[in-house]
Amino acid sequence: MLRLERVSKRFGELVAVNGISLNVLRGTIAAIIGPNGAGKSTLFNAITGIYPPSSGEIFFEEKRIDGWPTHRIAAAGIARTFQNIRLFSFMAAIDNVLAGEDAHLHARLWDSLLHTPRQRREEKEARERARELLRFVGLEGVSETYARNLPYGSQRRLEIARALASRPKLLLLDEPAAGMNPREKAELGDLVRAIRERGITVLLIEHDMGLVMRICEEITVLDYGECIAHGTPTEVRNDPRVIAAYLGTAVA
Repeated sequence: MLRLERVSKRFGELVAVNGISLNVLRGTIAAIIGPNGAGKSTLFNAITGIYPPSSGEIFFEEKRIDGWPTHRIAAAGIARTFQNIRLFSFMAAIDNVLAGEDAHLHARLWDSLLHTPRQRREEKEARERARELLRFVGLEGVSETYARNLPYGSQRRLEIARALASRPKLLLLDEPAAGMNPREKAELGDLVRAIRERGITVLLIEHDMGLVMRICEEITVLDYGECIAHGTPTEVRNDPRVIAAYLGTAVA
């Protein structure tokens, strides 16, 4: 589904990502791990068009997408969350999810101004989808609550719901378990599996190795912008280079 061929990103003299090649298979849950500053989020930014790669090629469903603007990449079927939560704080939870529906709404400005039947029908359908997504991520009953008033773990779930509202084929999650307690992390693992069951491929960045080892089929390890290992959880957690650079000890 996603293929990176020798992707690099430089910021002046700093090489944040150096020649990364990666394949993400359709229908899998995959992870990118590594210490802080390894280039993980920069790689996500390159995939989603926030930073154009300095070199290399990125393919999504065999279409080359490096150089595409972010909205075109999103419309092609790639959605993401961010390491730092980026919700509309003073909007209700359901309105945050509706924001993710925008690319699939067809009513024009005059439809909205005149409240045409087309606009009313489309808004009703969008709200029904948004409520279903809130139920799916476990936020049923808080649809009218401001995002800023939700607990931290719920804000993380809301951001996932908003990303799912764009109807992605591939979902990129940037440290989704950050700040969560053990119970919330376990529930997040169940949610990620449920997302995959909906036919959505998942690629995540995560520091919680217990979560990564439980839910992922493939893991890529970065260090100083370079790939030092790739394989199954068993292969990665026993790789001497990974243990030395990141894990410190094999993860059970």
